[in-house]
Amino acid sequence: MPAVEFKCGELTLEGYLELPEGDGPFPASIVCHPHPIYGGEMHNNVVMGVCVHLIENQIAALRFNFRGVGSSEGEFGEGIKEQDDTRAALEFLLQRDEIDKKRIALTGYSFGAYVGLAALNNNENIKTLVGISPPLLLFEFNYLKTSTKPKLLVIGNRDQFTPENEFKEFYEELPEPKEKRILKGADHFYWDYEDELGEIIAEFLHKTL
Repeated sequence: MPAVEFKCGELTLEGYLELPEGDGPFPASIVCHPHPIYGGEMHNNVVMGVCVHLIENQIAALRFNFRGVGSSEGEFGEGIKEQDDTRAALEFLLQRDEIDKKRIALTGYSFGAYVGLAALNNNENIKTLVGISPPLLLFEFNYLKTSTKPKLLVIGNRDQFTPENEFKEFYEELPEPKEKRILKGADHFYWDYEDELGEIIAEFLHKTL
């Protein structure tokens, strides 16, 4: 796998930039992992499942470890400094010749949805947004209520941190264009649902990038 490093201020962060077969430039998505304090990192089952399906659909995938995770330098930044990490990941992608600069998405899972969407929802270089299990009981997502970018929100109907009713109410307050999916049987961690989830996200990004 193509391991990469990029700078966020004085820190060096580690990641993997995986490219589809063939000639670029390719559309791409940054994929942000769940909460570091609870074991979240770039090899998470959901992150990996999403990336596999992106590559199969000719979309490049950049996953990386937030500061203080794995070999990424620094320490946990309370979800604030991690937004800087996400912006640095975007700047890294924008410097790569293999990437189509006009077709970049942000995909975030759980804590990664909070961090990634907060960091880049208004960035002109991000075309579309994906939030996987945004934990509405834990973090504030009201900034999405002014976002007019294409966006997809996905939860499982057994999600422990995003109750289905609250999710539906929140979704109704978001401006178009938007889509939502609720995976029957899945909880917040998507064990055995990685492929179904990955297919949903890859299809949406293939359509909107």
